[in-house]
Amino acid sequence: MNVALKTQILPAGEAAVAAAARILAEGGLVAFPTETVYGLGADATNPAAVARIYQAKGRPAFNPLIAHVGNIAAARKIARFDAAATALAEAFWPGPLTLVLPKTESCAVADLATAGLDTVAIRIPAHPVAREILRVFGGPVVAPSANISGHVSPTTAAHVQSDLAERIELIVDGGSVAVGVESTVVGCFDAPMLLRPGGVPRAEIERVLGRALVQPPADAGTDGVQPLAPGMLTSHYAPRARVRLNAQALQPGEALLAFGLGAISGIDATSTVMNLSERGDLAEAAANLFGHLRALDGKGVRTIAVMPIPNEGLGEAINDRLRRAAVGRE
Repeated sequence: MNVALKTQILPAGEAAVAAAARILAEGGLVAFPTETVYGLGADATNPAAVARIYQAKGRPAFNPLIAHVGNIAAARKIARFDAAATALAEAFWPGPLTLVLPKTESCAVADLATAGLDTVAIRIPAHPVAREILRVFGGPVVAPSANISGHVSPTTAAHVQSDLAERIELIVDGGSVAVGVESTVVGCFDAPMLLRPGGVPRAEIERVLGRALVQPPADAGTDGVQPLAPGMLTSHYAPRARVRLNAQALQPGEALLAFGLGAISGIDATSTVMNLSERGDLAEAAANLFGHLRALDGKGVRTIAVMPIPNEGLGEAINDRLRRAAVGRE
């Protein structure tokens, strides 16, 4: 029988960082901001702490976790870098890029966190609060999004609290995040593979590599197939409401998740509307995506209709999240 915890919320600062590092060292769970979304952190080398993440989130144990480290030296202790991985790390770290790499023989990340694979997902976050927690703690921290598994990812401390209060020890409140969608995940296999679009657009990665990223197998993320990396499950990032994509007209009783100022029929004075970006800015839309989905879901609507969003730059990541949110609900 699980005993409810009293979850403490502290504003970002020296006291919060010290408390976070102490709780992590004791095997506890800490939610903290990264530049992408809020992460739920545990000591990556402590199997019991990692198991608590799966328990708190209700996350399938075959779904691997990303290990966050403070610098490239720490990354090289747990993962082997080839030329492509080195080039990507130098170009995009710290930042919203995760690399899936072969483990080193001395990799201390718990097998549970890597889901038994011989690879490890790793990144160096850019958010100053996350970086300071990693520095003071002094070891790798696994940190999936700080929400119930499959639910909309959190971009504020309040989102974390609504999902995980009484399940974790501490939430570090660093305000709203900047990017708003999770990191891009690239598998550094024989040919670099785009496993999940995210905060670094595909074109920027391909420019550094000098070649196109290959696509994952067609069955990746489907039921019964172990994901190659975090965030690949087919149904993910989902609100309670049904999500209807590429809406050209609003149906009675639907809420609208708009993009830009394009016209859509069916809107009246009683319609519930939130706009990802009135000026059609994909970076603004990415930052607003999960917060707007949560806000519309909180209004108790049965369906959220989503206007078409260009599938270029960060639009690829936005559309990926929306497709996964809609699985089983369309």
